[in-house]
Amino acid sequence: MSYNPVYGTAAEFDDTDPAPEPAKATRQGKPKGPAIFSAKELGAMQFPPIKWIVPDVLPEGATILAGKPKLGKSWMALDIALAVARGNYCLGDRLCPQGDVLYLALEDNRRRLQSRIDRVSVAGSAEPFPERLDFATEWPRCDAGGVEAIRAWAASRPDPRLVVIDVLAMFKPTRGNQETGYEHDYSAVKAVQELAGDLGLGVLIVHHVRKGIGESDPFEKVSGTLGLTGAADTALILDRDGNGISLYGRGRDISEFEKAIAFSKDACRWTLQGDASEVRRTDERGTILDILLEATEPLSPKDIAVASGMARNSVDQLLYKMGKSGEALKAERGRYVHPDKSNLME
Repeated sequence: MSYNPVYGTAAEFDDTDPAPEPAKATRQGKPKGPAIFSAKELGAMQFPPIKWIVPDVLPEGATILAGKPKLGKSWMALDIALAVARGNYCLGDRLCPQGDVLYLALEDNRRRLQSRIDRVSVAGSAEPFPERLDFATEWPRCDAGGVEAIRAWAASRPDPRLVVIDVLAMFKPTRGNQETGYEHDYSAVKAVQELAGDLGLGVLIVHHVRKGIGESDPFEKVSGTLGLTGAADTALILDRDGNGISLYGRGRDISEFEKAIAFSKDACRWTLQGDASEVRRTDERGTILDILLEATEPLSPKDIAVASGMARNSVDQLLYKMGKSGEALKAERGRYVHPDKSNLME
């Protein structure tokens, strides 16, 4: 094991094992500096795998779920909470390991919560109102005992797995006079992030995005300063554009993703459809094929772009691929026909 003449060995400051007397101490008898470990020691360390609350979407730790008002963030959070408490599926095909859940519905009342669960519950569910899902419609703010109250709840449950804070604005502390916006946002989420790390559970924090933000990185749309996403382990962004709704994910322990996602107004549930680029490419191909099928003559890429509203460059690229795969037939002068209308090529 490596040794530093000032700080001593890493083991000396590992409070999980009995530690020998530190090499150097302050007047209060505490180590003079932090534990230091070598790269070789780090390479030999073994860590447990990431614990997923929702497989490949929501890991343990603090996660911000942000989106525009009324887009359906709370429906998603509730569906996830119910799935974890029951040990069944959410977002379509994601099977969640079962555990105890605390949902802080800080903008709702009991009547509305009951109605929402009735609407989102799967027909014929054996446990429409699961015993392992706890609710609260009032809760202390972060700096007024809110974090300690979550810790106390977790200690009272056999397998605490998920806490939902809906919404962050009702949980974060009021800003101090000497505190910058970044410091305020960072400290609010950091307290929850440390709690999640200590307890090994997931905390899903529902939040909003800023209004009037045009085309930009979806993660830059989160309302507030970068302190929010900087303190969180993971950020999930629900965003709608001309192509539909996407769920973006970025975090310390997950691979960045962009998934196409759809909301059922009847079931009030979200369904992941797959990688957004693949889903939209499939949708765009379908649009082109529909246009070609209705055409009475071969069409140029410009004709198809005008009829579909798609960008000309996207149409050119897709037609090239569709021509190679036989999905579209290329007639003379760079025009295309549907395979079922090959007679138009004569």
